[in-house]
Amino acid sequence: MKSNEQIRTLDAGALKALAHPLRVRIYDLLSERGPQTASTLAALIGETSGATSYHLRALAAHDLIREVPDRGTARERWWERPKGRINMPGPAETMSPSNRAAAQIVTTEFLRLRHQTLMEYINRPESEQPEGWKDAGLVMTTMLDITPEQMAELKNELTAVVDAAVERYRGQEALPGTRRVSLRAEVFDLPAANSRGTMNEE
Repeated sequence: MKSNEQIRTLDAGALKALAHPLRVRIYDLLSERGPQTASTLAALIGETSGATSYHLRALAAHDLIREVPDRGTARERWWERPKGRINMPGPAETMSPSNRAAAQIVTTEFLRLRHQTLMEYINRPESEQPEGWKDAGLVMTTMLDITPEQMAELKNELTAVVDAAVERYRGQEALPGTRRVSLRAEVFDLPAANSRGTMNEE
């Protein structure tokens, strides 16, 4: 990430504006596929353009998305998700009940879509794999025994790798042979166990 780029933490208003499964889907599609109109989004989602137009305006009201300048007409407006990282707070005990409910809707829907995208990739027929992309991906899970301090260090290392990749491949959208890829990084502690690999049993 460039030093002059800011990480936006969604406030309560933006979080509540996003707290609708269709709006999360729209936001996700704009991230995944780039600028879209209400009509193209409607075709992708299977909704009416009136419905997608309504949700686009609600997202734009909280600066979650913006109209693409110098593109489209008064009847056909193009929308995009601004570049940059956002921090989407998950449900927390310190939140008000309504903010906690909104955060839960948003995080649940984002993670559901994330899992759906992963399963579509895993189950994609070989005949639909573009040339050169068949073995390019990576899906990996491993377990570690570490301290909180070590996990924080590992988190920083993974973040640095992702930031470096974002910077290295920035601006390649129109380069021949490129496709948009999903880069995911997760590190989190598991529920406490009685002993290694053994959970409490009744």
